[in-house]
Amino acid sequence: MAEMSAMNRKLIQNLAETLSKQVKHFNKTEAECLIRLFNGLLGDQSDRRVGNGLDRGKFRNILHNTFGMTDDMIMDRVFRAFDKDNDSYVSVKEWIEGLSVFLRGTLEEKIKYSFDVYDLNGDGYISREEMFHMLKNSLIRQPTEEDPDEGIKDLVEITLKKMDHDHDSRLSYADFEKAVRDENLLLEAFGTCLPDAKTILAFEQHAFQDPLER
Repeated sequence: MAEMSAMNRKLIQNLAETLSKQVKHFNKTEAECLIRLFNGLLGDQSDRRVGNGLDRGKFRNILHNTFGMTDDMIMDRVFRAFDKDNDSYVSVKEWIEGLSVFLRGTLEEKIKYSFDVYDLNGDGYISREEMFHMLKNSLIRQPTEEDPDEGIKDLVEITLKKMDHDHDSRLSYADFEKAVRDENLLLEAFGTCLPDAKTILAFEQHAFQDPLER
């Protein structure tokens, strides 16, 4: 058993070294901590097919319980943003690549990530319909409103006026990037898809503490 865990430790260290060279923002020690956390989240070997990774349900639980996300539509899109190869599992490499942007991304990386999350059908644009769905999903409905959809439609028009620089009634990546660079708060205009500073700090303190102290 001791030999097995020593071998496992060596495998994790080798993987951490490789990933820390491929992925920005994490050093080898941090990558190792994230691999251990990933393995812990996967649970027992017996209840998963080896080599797949975190499925949608487990990943959504992490987004909800650890990062406080509540919007189903957005959580589903965050899962897809992490799952780069579209195999319906977040592998250890996708986990570390995704977290590097999620936790420590530059503004440019976060703009690209948010745009990918909000582009619901992946056609390279955020359309009126997509904005409507996301805003409807993320806003709390007031019981007194006669037709809440009308208010959301107005909000879509206001958003387009502010962000649609080439006036083609949809947001391209260039539109979105320019709007966010001018006004950083627009990064999460259509729903919370990134953790706040306090949540990031709590996650990193937990993830990167010395394993012996846990």
